[in-house]
Amino acid sequence: MAEIRFGLIGYGAWGGHHARAITSVEGAELAAICSRSDESRAQATADHPGARVYADYREMLDAESLDVVDIVLPSDLHYVVACDVLAAGKHLLLEKPMALGIQECNELVERARHHGCLLAVGHELRLSSLWGKVKQLVDEGAIGEPLYALIELWRNPYRQGSGGWRYDLKRVGNWVLEEPIHFFDLARWYFARAGEPVSVYAQANGKRPDRPHLHDNFSAIVNFPEGRYAVISQSLLGWEHHQVAKLTGTSGSLIARWGGAMDRTFEPIHSLELHEGDKAVEVPLEKKSGEVYELVEEIESMVRAVRDGSPLACTGEDGRWSVAMCLRACESIEHGRVVNF
Repeated sequence: MAEIRFGLIGYGAWGGHHARAITSVEGAELAAICSRSDESRAQATADHPGARVYADYREMLDAESLDVVDIVLPSDLHYVVACDVLAAGKHLLLEKPMALGIQECNELVERARHHGCLLAVGHELRLSSLWGKVKQLVDEGAIGEPLYALIELWRNPYRQGSGGWRYDLKRVGNWVLEEPIHFFDLARWYFARAGEPVSVYAQANGKRPDRPHLHDNFSAIVNFPEGRYAVISQSLLGWEHHQVAKLTGTSGSLIARWGGAMDRTFEPIHSLELHEGDKAVEVPLEKKSGEVYELVEEIESMVRAVRDGSPLACTGEDGRWSVAMCLRACESIEHGRVVNF
């Protein structure tokens, strides 16, 4: 069976991991790489001599016969490049956030539909052996009907990104669109049976008064139907990278923990406990959990979707909801009030 040919746009730190993941997946071929930087193009050539390397992604789209294009660029570039990829008739794997505005998200969903292309968004935590196991337990009724969730991150500051884009308001949009977007996505995923979110209240502060959009500390309460709610919280003034998810339901509770010296570690520490009454049970995990592992699962999922029509782990519609939740949370911070969806 022919391999699914991938083109990769962006070869920074995370783009390099995407390339590694593509080359490690059976049935996937890294056919082409595009990067604007001379240095990163040289590195891509050295790392992946079998892939053709381009400076202009449009040239790559014209010259290459590709099945999937994987976009790993600063957030402000997602929309424009994604539009060109879809217009070229290529299936698309797009890093989160899929765009910086809801209208842009709407247009990407519509363009993918119009061109008959798959649009997958990079919320790779859905493919995690840990965070995915939480979803499985919830759907199996292990804690009854979920009532409350806390998803919290404690880490040190974000990387600057190429050219410092992650600290530039016009390019990053807001830090809520960086990592909390994953946790909004998980909360909506875990509470899927309850229905879509109905409102959000958020608060934030930071150590940079001249850059108020850089929220070192951020917390939000997301309300779902029937009085169910989730708390999303993040601090970038901690150390290392530690994430926890706690869920309580009508007949039990669970707690999932993940920790590492950094977010992209290959040697994480993680655990999952299920509580029923006064009994706690350690739930075994089939694989290591961590975004470097989940990225491989994401590429495998994309290969299956293209090859045999398997469902995407995170669709454009899901990605649009994640952006919407983040933007409503930012609106809540700005105005100091609850914002409805």
